[in-house]
Amino acid sequence: MTPRSATIVEPAPALAVPKPDTWFKRNESKVIGTISVTIRAAWPQGIVLGGLKLAVPPTLFLPVPSEVILAFRDLVQGGELAQDVAVSLQEFAIGYVLAVVVGVLLGLGIGWYRRFSYAVDPFITFFYATPRIVLLPLLIIWFGIGIWSKIAVVFLGAFFAIVINTAAGVRNLDANLIKVARSFGATDLQLFRTIALPGSVPFVLTGLRLGIGHALVGVVVGELVAAQHGIGRLMAIAGSTFQSDKVFAGLIIIASAGMLTTLLLQRLERRYEAWRPRAN
Repeated sequence: MTPRSATIVEPAPALAVPKPDTWFKRNESKVIGTISVTIRAAWPQGIVLGGLKLAVPPTLFLPVPSEVILAFRDLVQGGELAQDVAVSLQEFAIGYVLAVVVGVLLGLGIGWYRRFSYAVDPFITFFYATPRIVLLPLLIIWFGIGIWSKIAVVFLGAFFAIVINTAAGVRNLDANLIKVARSFGATDLQLFRTIALPGSVPFVLTGLRLGIGHALVGVVVGELVAAQHGIGRLMAIAGSTFQSDKVFAGLIIIASAGMLTTLLLQRLERRYEAWRPRAN
């Protein structure tokens, strides 16, 4: 009889246990941001460390937070800030809403109808590749220096992000769902309403979120070039007179508006993230 061969049993690999996140790891960005702001607020003239004086930029270039707060208070008390904010908000709201309506409808058509896509895509690509600021002089000639030229800049800034993402959402629909629906006799309108619209919602929301940043850039750029009122005009006048505290006050207003609207749309995006088609 031949001896039975010994069977070597290899031990199972140990499972990697993920290390629990520390408090600092979860709040790293907040801690670093708080430290940097605190240092800047409490360090207006520099500090001596080990016999070496660490200097900070002059307040002409980088004002301390207290100066920005005082400038913001003066603008509010003077009454000019309310009018500038109202004008910029009106330009942003009208231009962005028009971009959403036109961009979503056109994007759905481009993604759903192939021939329509062939006809429109070259124009979308051409104008998307063209910097919107190049068109600003032409828009001022057409619409004047009032709010409508700025509304047009805002519209062009947000429109392309919305229309491109919406069309991509329709093109990424599950083809099997469409085949099954057609096999049960669904009409084009039913397919569009029950499959195309729900399936493209995550992409539409992404386009809306990306369009906000471009729209805010359009507001500021349009008002920097030619405007009677607005946050951009306020920043331009303050910059030409070396009032950096007022420039930062306007910057904080624009950044805060963009951050709040972006956070709202990000929450909506996460809510509908499950509707996004997954790659195999």
